[in-house]
Amino acid sequence: MAEDLTQQLRKDIEDCECFSLQLDESTDVSDTAQLCVFIRMVFTDMTAKEELLTILPMKEHTRGEDIFRTFKNFVDKTKLPMSKLSSITTDGAPAMVGRCNGFIAKCREDDIFPDFLNYHCIIHQHALCAKMLNMKEVMDVSLKVACSIRARPLQRRLFRAYLEDADCVHTDLLLHTDVRWLSRGNFLERFRVLLPEIKAFLHGTKLAEYARLDDEEWLLDLAFLTDITQMLNELNLELQGKDRTVVDMISSVNAFKRRLHLLCSKLQRKDLANFQNIASELEKQGKDSALLDSARYTEQVNNITSDFEKRFRDFALLEPIATFMCYPFSEDHDIDSLAQNIGAVFHLYPSALEDEMLSLQADIQLKARAHAGQFWNLFRVEKYPNSLLAPQKDFPCLISHQEERPARS
Repeated sequence: MAEDLTQQLRKDIEDCECFSLQLDESTDVSDTAQLCVFIRMVFTDMTAKEELLTILPMKEHTRGEDIFRTFKNFVDKTKLPMSKLSSITTDGAPAMVGRCNGFIAKCREDDIFPDFLNYHCIIHQHALCAKMLNMKEVMDVSLKVACSIRARPLQRRLFRAYLEDADCVHTDLLLHTDVRWLSRGNFLERFRVLLPEIKAFLHGTKLAEYARLDDEEWLLDLAFLTDITQMLNELNLELQGKDRTVVDMISSVNAFKRRLHLLCSKLQRKDLANFQNIASELEKQGKDSALLDSARYTEQVNNITSDFEKRFRDFALLEPIATFMCYPFSEDHDIDSLAQNIGAVFHLYPSALEDEMLSLQADIQLKARAHAGQFWNLFRVEKYPNSLLAPQKDFPCLISHQEERPARS
C-alpha cells in the first residue's frame, strides 16, 4: 500500500502544472530533528491537491545550509521536477529565511531552483501575534499551581479522585506548552472551570502562588486571558486544514482584525457580551461591569491588533488580487492598479498583463459560467498567450500561485 501511495504521488507530481512546498523543522521525542515537507499541486483543470511529500531526519545541525543540503539530497534522489516549483512557505525562522545562509537564500543560489515566491506561514504569524498578550504573571501562577498537582503522581491521583467524588465534568487538569498553539486556551479554560476544586484541594498548602487564587484583580485577568485566548484559538482552527486557499486566509484574518476593533470599542463601553468569563467573574465578585478597569484590557487588545496589522500588512496588496481571481468580471476592478500589484507580487510585467486582463473581462464564454464558480476550468492558455511573462508563460499560473499558498503550519 505504501508503494502504491508513493507511485500515485509521483504521478500527480508529473501530471501537475506547478506545485508549492511547505517546510517545517521540529524535534521528535528522541531529540532527532525532523524536516517535514508538504506539497500542494495544481493541475490543468485548476484543481489542487495537498500531500505530505516526505519527512527527512536531521541527526546533526539544523542550520540553513544543513536543511538545504538535506532537502537537495532528497530532490536529487527522487528527481523532483523543481522547474514546476512556484513557491515555498516556511516558519520564518533565521535558519529558513536568513539573508545569506538561510534555506531560502541557499535555494535561490542553486541553479535547479526556478524563480519562486516565498512566504511566512500565516498560522505561525498568528501564533506570534498571540504572544503580544502581556499577561505573563497570570500564566506563571496558573502553570505553577497546575504543575504542583500534575507533576507529582500522588498529588495527581488524589486530585483526580477528588474531582470524581465531586462529580465534576472534568477529571484532570491540562498542561500547556508553547509548541502546541491551542494548548494555552484549552489549559486556561480547564483551569478556570476547575478553580473552585483546585482551591479546595490545595487549601492549607504552603504554595506561594495559592494566595493569588483569591486575588480579585488576578482572577479578572485570568478571565480576560481565557476569553481572548479562546478567540485566538477559534481563528487558529479556522486557518487550519486542507484545501484552504489564500482567499480563505485573507478573509479569516481580515474578519478577525475587524473583530478586534469591535472588541476594543465594546471594552471601552464596558460591554462584556463577548467576554463571558469576565462577566461571570464580576458576577461571582458581586461587582457591576461599570466598576471594571477596562482600560487595562483594551490596551492588551490594541497590542494584538497592532501586531496583526504589522504582520499581515502584505494582505493589503494581495486582497485586490484575490478579489479579481474570485470574480474578474466586475467593472469595479482598477486594471492599471491590479496589474501593478500582480507584477509586484509575482515578478511579472504589468503592461503585458493589462491587455490579457481586459480580454478576460470581456470573455463572454467565461462570463456566462461565472455564476457556477468554475469559469477558470474553461480558461484556454492559447487564447491568452503572454510570452513576455517570466518565468511563467501563461496567465493561469497567476491563479495557481494564489491557490497554492499552503495553509498549514
